[in-house]
Amino acid sequence: MRSNDLTPLLRATVGFDRMMNLLDSATRVDEGALSYPPYNIEKIGEDDYRIVMAVAGFGEDDLDITVKENSLIVSGKKDKAEENVKYLYRGIATRGFERRFDLADHIKVTGAKLENGQLYVDLVREIPEAKKPRSIKIEAVEPTKRKVLEGKAA
Repeated sequence: MRSNDLTPLLRATVGFDRMMNLLDSATRVDEGALSYPPYNIEKIGEDDYRIVMAVAGFGEDDLDITVKENSLIVSGKKDKAEENVKYLYRGIATRGFERRFDLADHIKVTGAKLENGQLYVDLVREIPEAKKPRSIKIEAVEPTKRKVLEGKAA
């Protein structure tokens, strides 16, 4: 695996710490950790998003969803209640997992539901009124009346 040193960029920037940390963590990702559980990220509206994760074998009590600062953390841990079962073939993975999603500013988690082995996490972008673009009205000012003295404008 190839690693990139972002130290020169960190020395040359001010206020971009979060972006540099995201770049740094993206280059250090373990590819094996990205494969389980599989997920989709859907854009379902102008400011609405949904993360869909395949979590077959997990129930509501086995899953945990946490939002901390600008990170969404979805984790799952299955109880070992089925230890007395003898498998001839075990293809359904129920190993524990933790999946992290870095959220952009103003992205809020609005809800989650588990249906047919899929976990749906709904997100919405809520831009504060102060950050939204606004139109500024231009007022017309009447031209001042100029006095004309002997054909010259004063």
